[in-house]
Amino acid sequence: MTRAHVHPVSAGVGWADLAGASVATAAVLAAVGYLLAAHRLRRRGDTWPRLRDVSFTAGSGALAWAMLADPPGGPFTAHMTRHLVAGMAAPLLLVLARPLTLGLRTLPPGRLRRGLLATAHARPARLLLFPALAALVDVGGLWLLYRTGIFAATHYQPLPYALVHAHVTVAGLWFTFAVCQLDPVRRRWNLAVRATTLLGAGTLHAVLAKSLYATPPPGTAFTPGDLHTGAQLMYYGGDLVELALAVTLAAQWYAATGRAHARHLRAPHDRSPGDRSASRPSVAGLDRSVPTVLGAGRAARGTGGPAQLSRDPSRRPAREPR
Repeated sequence: MTRAHVHPVSAGVGWADLAGASVATAAVLAAVGYLLAAHRLRRRGDTWPRLRDVSFTAGSGALAWAMLADPPGGPFTAHMTRHLVAGMAAPLLLVLARPLTLGLRTLPPGRLRRGLLATAHARPARLLLFPALAALVDVGGLWLLYRTGIFAATHYQPLPYALVHAHVTVAGLWFTFAVCQLDPVRRRWNLAVRATTLLGAGTLHAVLAKSLYATPPPGTAFTPGDLHTGAQLMYYGGDLVELALAVTLAAQWYAATGRAHARHLRAPHDRSPGDRSASRPSVAGLDRSVPTVLGAGRAARGTGGPAQLSRDPSRRPAREPR
């Protein structure tokens, strides 16, 4: 299969070129907006790590490069390079920069900020950020692309070609955001759910790459060398990005464990002395209260304990007749 079998035939500026230029322009504008927002945040005295600036700028640049550049190698290798950069590496860099958090901290109180916060906390957002659903859309879409005739059909129809690449990019962002969940959302799924989803998605991605090493997508005929290089790039490149995602989850687990340990150590000192005595009665307190309770009990029963006897004989109770 020649290069023309991968890129759709177009007359002049086609849908694919227009979509690629639009996405690249949007990525550059987003990077500029992010840097301006971070600068405004620091100017008013708030802290914002500069490493996040680097991460978002690198992610935007990688996405723009994937849309406009011509990667080296054969047609399938070039396609797979674009897929890895636009669908996996760039989304990871963008999500690590926490753009939603920056937007909420930068926007002044008003309709726009309330709308952004309402969207993040809306009930549908909880369902959309379910990691398994995001993995199904992302990895399931790749299986449909490479194991059906969709990949070959995109050559003759530029609009589906542009839509497929848009789906790969959006699904990659969706999956990465759902797994990391670094920004404030309605509910964060626990680490076990996210880690299990990442493991399952990584396994399916690796199996798909191995299958492509042996068999090309239906309707295509790449050279063996080109097919093997593209499949290996998908396999090892995917593992590298998934390892970075796993490190992100491990860092969150480490931070959460440290915070829980600190709360456990700080809890006894945060209570007031009255709370501590109420919740944990001391032995001395019990020793002081026991005679009082016993004396009151004897008085109620009229047994005549030491506390009831009076030295005045007239006030002593008369003895019962024998």
